Amino acid sequence: MTAIIQTIDTPDGAFTILADARQRVLASGWTADAEAILARLSTPPQAREGETDAAGAVAEYYGGNVAAIDAVPVAQIGTALQLAGWAALRRIAPGAPLSYTAFAAELGRPSAVRAAASICARNAPALFVPCHRVLRGDGSLGGFAWGVEVKRSLLAREAA
Repeated sequence: MTAIIQTIDTPDGAFTILADARQRVLASGWTADAEAILARLSTPPQAREGETDAAGAVAEYYGGNVAAIDAVPVAQIGTALQLAGWAALRRIAPGAPLSYTAFAAELGRPSAVRAAASICARNAPALFVPCHRVLRGDGSLGGFAWGVEVKRSLLAREAA
């Protein structure tokens, strides 16, 4: 499979999108390093530079329409729990972040807080599957693959 990779500028820095031939986002993140994006996948595809449909949604998101990312199709491969978790992440409303504990409960596994955190950590299409909307139980930001400052910026943008 050949995929398309595109890097665009955002207020939070370079943002790279990897999409398949059907324009589903496979991986994305705040970097200009294509290899860092490809490394998010267990079996990275061959990629060529090009334009992705998702880039327009990113521009809309940063332009103030934070719901623009919701309609972007993604493709993820994982366990049943991971797939359910990634789908649940897409249902977290902008400006209404959950704690890892609440996210685990949302998955029907209230004691599986570590599994919930792992689902966030293994999320390849960042922004489109908004793992940045999950916080520590005390409300602090916790980790984020693309840096806590980006996470803070995204949450502030969505709270506005």
